[in-house]
Amino acid sequence: MGHSKSGTCPIANPIEIPKTCKTMKKILLLHTGGTIGMSGESHLEPGHYASALIEQLPEYAGFARIDSRILYNVDSSDLGPNQWTTLAQTIANERSQYDGFIVVHGTDTMPYTAAALSFAFVGLDKPVILTGAQRPLGALRNDARRNLADSIELVTLDIPEVGICFDGLLLRGCRSCKINTRAYHAFDSPGCEPLAKLGVDITLGKHIRKPTVPFRCCPKFDANVMAIHVTPGLRPHALEYLLEAEGDRRLDGIVLLPFGIGTVPCAENPIAPFVRRATERGIDVLVANAATGRIDLERYENSQVLIEAGAIPGGEMRLEAALVKLMHACATYPNRAERHEYLQWNVAGEME
Repeated sequence: MGHSKSGTCPIANPIEIPKTCKTMKKILLLHTGGTIGMSGESHLEPGHYASALIEQLPEYAGFARIDSRILYNVDSSDLGPNQWTTLAQTIANERSQYDGFIVVHGTDTMPYTAAALSFAFVGLDKPVILTGAQRPLGALRNDARRNLADSIELVTLDIPEVGICFDGLLLRGCRSCKINTRAYHAFDSPGCEPLAKLGVDITLGKHIRKPTVPFRCCPKFDANVMAIHVTPGLRPHALEYLLEAEGDRRLDGIVLLPFGIGTVPCAENPIAPFVRRATERGIDVLVANAATGRIDLERYENSQVLIEAGAIPGGEMRLEAALVKLMHACATYPNRAERHEYLQWNVAGEME
């Protein structure tokens, strides 16, 4: 065999190397539980599929290198602030070793966990995608396989956000909510277009956020926060006991869900005096939206009373994001002025 020219392959009949081998991404799949890995005909419970999810998708062996780890194997109703901290710390610790992360999670509380990771990570530069299923992977007819496959492909792309991948859509995690318990289209992000749509092609949204500051992780959450949904006839005096607890039982924050863009009763059973007493006791009150749209406390007389009482407008945040952001703020910023500034900062696209 003669000498090869400079820059050419010296082998007469070289074997073509697949492009995926040259740029194969490393992915860490973290399992926390949920329907996707459960088994049982009438009562779903954690099953053996939890340890074999990737084995169900052998075609992706040449697409990406996927490592898996079981952090939890529980119903998502048992996942909360303590588990969010562990999950965020795990991703932060492994961040330099992987190009992206998939979190397998139950659907019921998935938007809360997605919001928690969105606020825990500042300057996120790699995709973190949560997914799950309405029917377990072991079922003959299921949505689990598609959601997993979609997540694997998405996590190899330049989407440095926390998102929820479900039914052919990637939604911004801190704008997502569960909308259906019986359909495969289980999630939506009202007022925020999907980050990606998966059809024959993958269409990425132009609003995908890119990091502007160095990465850091602060996975602290204060569980002494609760939500109060304003309803017709609500009697504020029934809530007064919430303001009296001390010590470990002391309430640190309230997410208030008023009517419309921020109105509350003023003539009969007014809510504003309760809000004022809460803020005077050092309890932060964050106003979130029970519908879709931006909270505007300056619009009506029955919403201005909340500003006067010391409440903080929450932009376009719905319950899930508002509750978790307030938990994160109370745990991270002991200075009240800094805490209020943080609550009005658009951290991860949750506000607008």
